Amino acid sequence: MKKLGLITIGQSPRIDVVPEIRQIIGHGIEVMEGGALDGLTLDEVRKLYPEPGDYVLITRMKDGTQVKIAEKHILARMQDRVTELVDRGADLIGLLCTGEFPPFKCDKLIVKPQTVLAGVVAAVVPGLRLAVFTPDADQVPQAAARWSAQTQASAVHVEPASPYGAADALTAAARNVKAWSPDIVVMDCMGYTLGMKAEVAEITGKPVILARSIFARVMAELL
Repeated sequence: MKKLGLITIGQSPRIDVVPEIRQIIGHGIEVMEGGALDGLTLDEVRKLYPEPGDYVLITRMKDGTQVKIAEKHILARMQDRVTELVDRGADLIGLLCTGEFPPFKCDKLIVKPQTVLAGVVAAVVPGLRLAVFTPDADQVPQAAARWSAQTQASAVHVEPASPYGAADALTAAARNVKAWSPDIVVMDCMGYTLGMKAEVAEITGKPVILARSIFARVMAELL
């Protein structure tokens, strides 16, 4: 049986993400999880909060609490999780975050959702108006810069809406996106669900690309 190692930047297990990934990759694959924040208390995690100029990441604790962290504080812990899962026999490693990360030391393939998502979007959006959902307002500038640089979209609009917050916030954000009149929508966070994708598609009336489902289909192909 092939083994898939999944690493969250938050705490594992990610019961809000992994079940939908399992549906897509199918049966016959053992899934193992690890988290960069595993073993830390909420007070300890709050010490990892971003400072001005830091690359901002949004994730959740095991109990569902949303937290904001600086990428620089968790890279070593992510490397530890990569090493642990490979030692446990993982044939493939997948990161459960669409943020940009440096290379990790690993003798197995590592699938980074941001790279996969960027490749798919860049292939279909040249000349089109691209709307992007990101979890937090602090991430808007970095997301706008990244998506503008990685695609040939005619215009890019980034709308903050947390997948871990109130459902009506996502509904309001989708209405804002509709008013901007995009040609295509990207949900740039692994926390966004298939149900959220369906809601955004219904409200905007536009094609929606979801990070977790694109990521899962690539892993299924590799496995």
